Amino acid sequence: MARVGDKKSVQSSPADDAGTAGVVRRTVEVWRGSADGNASNSVVDCVARETAVALVYNGVSHVVMMATPLDLEAFALGFSLSEGIVDSAEDIYDCSIDEVELGIEVALTISSQCFMKLKDKRRNLSGRTGCGICGAESLQQARLPIAPVVADFSVSHVAIDRATRALADHQPLQSLTGALHAAAWCDVDGKLVKVCEDLGRHNALDKLIGLLWRQQSGGQRGLAGRAGFLVISSRASHEILQKSAMVNIAFVVAISAPTSLAIEIAQQAGITLVGFSRENRHIVYSNDQGLLSSGDSA
Repeated sequence: MARVGDKKSVQSSPADDAGTAGVVRRTVEVWRGSADGNASNSVVDCVARETAVALVYNGVSHVVMMATPLDLEAFALGFSLSEGIVDSAEDIYDCSIDEVELGIEVALTISSQCFMKLKDKRRNLSGRTGCGICGAESLQQARLPIAPVVADFSVSHVAIDRATRALADHQPLQSLTGALHAAAWCDVDGKLVKVCEDLGRHNALDKLIGLLWRQQSGGQRGLAGRAGFLVISSRASHEILQKSAMVNIAFVVAISAPTSLAIEIAQQAGITLVGFSRENRHIVYSNDQGLLSSGDSA
């Protein structure tokens, strides 16, 4: 099959089975110019599916996010945790997903205590793929309380490099569409354990948080009982670090740059923040004492 842009050619792949809901196919015209003349031809292109996803708590619509319609139950759980709406998965009694005329509605039933707290916050925001606090009603609502993360392990520079090298090979929908971000959880040796994709970098992280939270056992705060680190395929903006701090992720590695506010939150929470992670090179922006110069993590 013909290639479109820099994406992989359209053919059977794991994404066709596992991620069909995240991709639509469209016939497009590809133009190419050359010294021998210009030419165009029709090919089938894979395009990332973008859908409005409404999160509804106890019958009250709270937020609409533009997202890739995959792993939506995990997304709802991760968003609820990382935004401080619930304190644990046990605070969510039920979750149902319904496709409606204008998008998808995810209805959650949460504890009365959490719902009262949510109503008090009155944080009706309208999310977009590039913004995590659109519609916050005050400056205070844009910044959630940050508690210090707890980690009894270290990560090596070699492990970060290993995970960075592997990330591109674990993004099937990005390979098909060229439009999705990824959030990956890696063990301390740099092996990718779980990867979630979405149009929005913060949506991908929420999906990852939801899936990881389901798998954890015990009563630790957040992901305190899970040794490892986060790798994201985007810049490290404030909401990535804020969400990470809310669920006790102590190491955040970004393929692109961090922002000033992200660095501030990382310093406040005690998160080791790494940016511009490339093969054989990355930059440490905060808490470098959590990194080991040797090849072995601990």
